Amino acid sequence: MNHLVIAPILLPLIAGIVLLLLRHLDINPRRGFSLAMVVGQIVLAAGLLRAVGGGDILVYALGDWPAPYGIVLVADRLSAWMLLITAVLALFALLYASRGIDVGTSADAGDSPGKRAGDGHFHVLFQLQLMGLNGAFLTGDLFNLFVFFEVLLLASYGLVLHGGGRLKTRAGLHYVVLNLAGSSLFLIAVGTLYGLFGTLNMADLAVRMAAVSPENLGPARAAGLLLFGVFALKAALLPLYLWLPAAYAQTSAPVAALFAIMTKVGAYSILRVSTLIFGAEAGGVSALIEPWLLPLALLTLMIGLLGALAARFLREQAAYLVIASVGSLLTAFALASPAGIAAGLYYLPHSVFIGAALFLLADRIAVSRNLAGDAIGDHIGDHFQPAPTMAGAALLGGLFFVSAILAAGLPPLSGFVGKFLLLRAALEHPDAAWIIGLVLLGGLLGMIALARSGSLLFFRSLPPPRVVPVATGAVVAWPALLPIFGLLALCIGLTLAAGPIHAYVSATAEQLLQPYHYVHAVLGGRP
Repeated sequence: MNHLVIAPILLPLIAGIVLLLLRHLDINPRRGFSLAMVVGQIVLAAGLLRAVGGGDILVYALGDWPAPYGIVLVADRLSAWMLLITAVLALFALLYASRGIDVGTSADAGDSPGKRAGDGHFHVLFQLQLMGLNGAFLTGDLFNLFVFFEVLLLASYGLVLHGGGRLKTRAGLHYVVLNLAGSSLFLIAVGTLYGLFGTLNMADLAVRMAAVSPENLGPARAAGLLLFGVFALKAALLPLYLWLPAAYAQTSAPVAALFAIMTKVGAYSILRVSTLIFGAEAGGVSALIEPWLLPLALLTLMIGLLGALAARFLREQAAYLVIASVGSLLTAFALASPAGIAAGLYYLPHSVFIGAALFLLADRIAVSRNLAGDAIGDHIGDHFQPAPTMAGAALLGGLFFVSAILAAGLPPLSGFVGKFLLLRAALEHPDAAWIIGLVLLGGLLGMIALARSGSLLFFRSLPPPRVVPVATGAVVAWPALLPIFGLLALCIGLTLAAGPIHAYVSATAEQLLQPYHYVHAVLGGRP
């Protein structure tokens, strides 16, 4: 067995335990250790990506118990791709948090700005969140997918509330309640499948599902649709998206940035089960999800962009743009073709990185506008209202301009490449007119929403009665902006390396649509 497969789970788990033991130390050594562990996870993910890049599927059987009797972890092209995206995102989110947010402050409306909320266990929760994410991408059975979902959700509950504040608590309560309901439905779905087939190993389920008896076909379809509902909740698919805007907009910026990958866990799960368990060879349950997925994905895209148009402040707009990105991503997956899935897998890291960059940039803009507003006793933050000219407006405005181009999918950057690949793949679909029309309309709405935001934030300014000389240095300090530059550079890198990346994701799509290789790797020679 290749122990590299389990390393992305063990490293953040060990890091979280060590950080818990070192909780009485000064924050700086803990920051350094946490950052080093995230860099280690990038190295591990890159190594795993190289190991499976040729098409190999690595299986790790815990306790050397063979599947389907034991717990297995499976690394293929898709899981390695998701691991690398998560680790790189985590590095920039943690770098931003290490500017002081990790010790917990709150400046919600109604709270005292700068109120210290205690050190908490930010870095412990951060590492456990990464453990849950990595485990969800690597697990080879549905029950352990549930377990890793719970690990990442439990950590996310603490991260959402980190720093305290009335608005965070209210949004966090909705987030917790809805996800607990989703977890309950997940248990019902996996219990039904276990009762029908006596296994929860995904490769074994794929084999048994293809031979489901007629009397079990109805319960099997019901359990599959229930699973889809749970994953749709995690992905914030219409109509199960209502928990996301408030939770993402009210939590701290680095947490929201990390959460840009959270909805993609639901999208990953939908893609995995739809190609492996409910794929073309699944008999009576084949293509179970596709009729539901495409219309819901297109509606999610529209709802997300309408929400971005109606947003009251930049963090809320960024949250709705995350919802819109889920719609675009799942539209690509719903095409169920190699070209469509490849387009979605190329678009996925773009949507994660630009979503995270917007949350971090919104925080810097809010800080700068609040400092400018000190002159008139106003703390307007990132709300779409005229305010005194902020310090560093030219630099922040330039970053916003590049971010808006990326988020709206304008040429020539990665957002445009992802949308182009999606539209090209949609040409062969029976509903091509609807798909192309709504995706293009979504691009127009996104451009209008972001143009409105930029105009209100950077052009409709009030002259301050006096200059605040300390503001410039406080706002445009390079260490605070480096994570934003890094995330935008990753999006530009996706554009420059579009050829090799598209070749990789195309091979990934082909591998997903040939589930025999996955089943054979996990079950070996057993029928």
